[in-house]
Amino acid sequence: MEKIDNLDRKILEIISQDARKPFKEVAEVCDVSRAAIHQRVQKMIEMKVIVGSGYQINPVSLGYNTCTYIGVKLERGSMYKDVVPELEKIPEIVECHFTTGPYTLLLKLYARDNEHFTELLNGRIQEIPGVISTETLISLKQSIKRGIPIEEEEI
Repeated sequence: MEKIDNLDRKILEIISQDARKPFKEVAEVCDVSRAAIHQRVQKMIEMKVIVGSGYQINPVSLGYNTCTYIGVKLERGSMYKDVVPELEKIPEIVECHFTTGPYTLLLKLYARDNEHFTELLNGRIQEIPGVISTETLISLKQSIKRGIPIEEEEI
């Protein structure tokens, strides 16, 4: 993978805080041309430094009032490749991580309410072959949400 330089890092810092900021404004802050910003962003997309963009939607505004994290234990860790496709069929699951520690998988899920959550957990997730147990943590409030820190590289 090609390395990114301090200008790339500065661009990332700006656009990660506001992805809708026009390249013209990013160029002014970075003291380079708009074309240079466009080229650098395209290069970082091709390098998979930038892996997505879009709007963040507040789940509560769509009626999803319960955010939960679910630790899932499987019969065997190798079963994750059979279980994950089944989890992908549940649109309320927004993240799935294959992990070390007490759980094979860690899920993040949004539900409308506790009844909807119970239906998803008992009626869908726990019914997947290979799932032997789950442990649920309900998020009462998200206190911090941010991207990774982008610091200049020392030369």
